Amino acid sequence: NIGDASALSGVSAKMIRYYEQTGLIPLAARTASGYRNYADADVHMLRFIARSRDLGFPISEITDLLDLWRNTDRRSADVKALAQARIQDLRHKITHLQDMADTLETLVRSCAGDERPDCPILHNLETEAFPASGRRSNHAGPHANINERITS
Repeated sequence: NIGDASALSGVSAKMIRYYEQTGLIPLAARTASGYRNYADADVHMLRFIARSRDLGFPISEITDLLDLWRNTDRRSADVKALAQARIQDLRHKITHLQDMADTLETLVRSCAGDERPDCPILHNLETEAFPASGRRSNHAGPHANINERITS
């Protein structure tokens, strides 16, 4: 049943239902009373999906990975290309998160944290403008020249 499949795969029952609903996994066979019935192969596929998610693959790419996994005529170069693209994306996200942390650390250092109402953190949040896309147009990163702005 779905509870057993969840326990064996490490994927919550809610996510299993979602994966079925979106077509990531085929609908489970049903018993006469309507309960889902999962085979060992289904649990194996759920583990594959869980591991893929743990490595940061989005659902759209997991679909591609599942297709490659099922295709015995696949080219390992295709699998490698997907993994390399995921690495690139993760490295980009890491850089972006580090930039955000650096900016916040600079802002926190600039704040006296006392009883006065003046707060450089709030001032920066108020005055830093972003284009309509929600992203900075400055390619130097989110904390470029922040020390200059805070100390002036």
